[in-house]
Amino acid sequence: MMKFKFVWCFASCLLLSAAQAETVGSVDTAFKLIGPDHKVVVEAYDDPKVAGVTCYVSRAKTGGITGGLGLAEDKAEASIACRQVGAISFAAPLRQQEEVFNQSLSVLFKKLRIVRMVDQKRNALVYLTYSDKLIDGSPKNSITAVAVEHGTQIPMK
Repeated sequence: MMKFKFVWCFASCLLLSAAQAETVGSVDTAFKLIGPDHKVVVEAYDDPKVAGVTCYVSRAKTGGITGGLGLAEDKAEASIACRQVGAISFAAPLRQQEEVFNQSLSVLFKKLRIVRMVDQKRNALVYLTYSDKLIDGSPKNSITAVAVEHGTQIPMK
């Protein structure tokens, strides 16, 4: 039983580390006299279950004193573009719909989420990004799709 827990913990840690954002770059959008400037950040996320697919997300990052301390609430706006960056292969069968990434945008429960959906009819992976808040949610969202070669079947659970 102990060995199972260790293996599960190790596998979970690997999956979480694979799902971390990598900052590609940023641009300043507003000067702040004290603390970092407001900016738009572009981050790359490699899909942990689909090798060869990377999602690029742009989002606002609040600066100033509260932003510098990590206490600011970032806007619930993001844009996503997922692309094939290598040969597509699958680490495991995919669920029809699954959250593949999430990142906290504020101290108070706001998260940026990326959900993968499988469009079997068109042999494509659809990625949706949105931001939610524990209390009222947010309708702002963005969507993109990655076509999988017709000779490659998407394995489903």
